[in-house]
Amino acid sequence: MPSFTLIWLLAGSVLCLTELFLPSAFVSFMMGISALMVGLLSYLGIGNLWIQVTAWLLFSTILIILSRRFLQPRRRKSKIQDAVIAETLTEILPGQVGRVLYQGNSWRAKCDDDKISLPPQQTVYVVRREGVVSRGEAFGR
Repeated sequence: MPSFTLIWLLAGSVLCLTELFLPSAFVSFMMGISALMVGLLSYLGIGNLWIQVTAWLLFSTILIILSRRFLQPRRRKSKIQDAVIAETLTEILPGQVGRVLYQGNSWRAKCDDDKISLPPQQTVYVVRREGVVSRGEAFGR
């Protein structure tokens, strides 16, 4: 039975290097790491070709799922890069929530400065959004 160690090591190296030139959100890199792991198993004499292919598929799947879980950025709060202009629909009292017209929709908003109140039809800047409730913060112009 031929040894597939060299083939696994070459395939793993090629897949890892592919990530440098064709970014694939770490998919090819994780598949390359899996191939290198199977190359090590092959070197130790573990399994025939079908067991090695199955191990490669299993390792690849597990590593891709783990990389998505730990490397994907969390998007609970989003900071708006450039402040976007909005208009207050209701008065927003200090520390209270009101409504603003933002990107054509009515959003709940809270004033960033807890010492001033914003009257209706006031032009404001939306500086942050939080959660799925579309809660934003704004401060007067």
